Amino acid sequence: MKAYNFLAAIALAASFTSCNKEIIFSIDPAGLKGQYRNGESVTLNVKEENNAAQSTSVEYFIDDKKAGTAQGTAAYSLKLDGLRLGYHNIKAVVSYDGETAQTEEVRIELVSPITPKIITDYEIINTYPHDITSYTQGLEFYRDTLFEGTGQYKESKLRKTDYKTGKVYSEVALEGKYFGEGITIFNNKVYQLTWRENTGFIYNADNLKKEKDFTYFQPVQGWGLMHDDKYLYQSDGTERIFKLDPQTLKEVDHINVYTQTNKIEALNELEWINGKIYANVYQQDAVAIIDPATGNIEAVIDFSALKTKVTQHPELDVLNGIAWNPKTNSLFVTGKNWDKMFEIRIR
Repeated sequence: MKAYNFLAAIALAASFTSCNKEIIFSIDPAGLKGQYRNGESVTLNVKEENNAAQSTSVEYFIDDKKAGTAQGTAAYSLKLDGLRLGYHNIKAVVSYDGETAQTEEVRIELVSPITPKIITDYEIINTYPHDITSYTQGLEFYRDTLFEGTGQYKESKLRKTDYKTGKVYSEVALEGKYFGEGITIFNNKVYQLTWRENTGFIYNADNLKKEKDFTYFQPVQGWGLMHDDKYLYQSDGTERIFKLDPQTLKEVDHINVYTQTNKIEALNELEWINGKIYANVYQQDAVAIIDPATGNIEAVIDFSALKTKVTQHPELDVLNGIAWNPKTNSLFVTGKNWDKMFEIRIR
């Protein structure tokens, strides 16, 4: 998997003027690390650069929420607990000589406590035909019918197929200005994203008649889409997965997806399987298994060998397309312009 290295910007200070003297308070970077995990503590100290004033008390804040108070120049131990993975900002408000001064923020990064298991042992149960011209963006079973959303400008489609034969039952083409992305079926409605157009579509799952367009809750790219029994989930090509209200399509919450060392970006096609998020990592031919409550990556399935089993041709692209069939209790995997789809069980 692609690695990312991040350093927190910690040498920050704020300047204040009192009695014609410049007084600079800052959070001492000496006690900080770049990365932490929930359950660890951050040791915080405020230093004053030119001895012009002494603090009487210091209030510490994390993400603008008060965390605690230290008296005088005493250090403060900030316990990290229940925080979202990702970046968090810490600042201090210093009381001195009857006045207060606020430091600039320092940033820490919270990573996962889990080292993901790497899964390479799986069984290919069946191999089925797949349209070699389909630039697969979304794949999902609904009532034992396979729905597929494809991409590329002027070529994007939404279709219903017989997964065993590859026969297309019905399909609709998107307008040429749209690049189709992830799909999911919820309450007999098909939701389909577009890439950079900030627009999605809702269709009737029975006849693929489009019922409405919708605008994203904020200007993000559309990548993957899935649902549990209550919410939709959308990825945008970063480490974020957004939880959406299926009625308003507004953000309810989001997680940031991390390993024990770094955030994992380029999360693409999504599938909800037995209470976990399965996310294709774009360009990696790998699927991450994610705890939806925390964003911790618990395991990574290495599917790189599958690409060697399909017809090699100039338009062949990466693995993208994961669908869980509850009827067969198995996983279906394909890729962009692959001529095969694989039915798989993880051992």
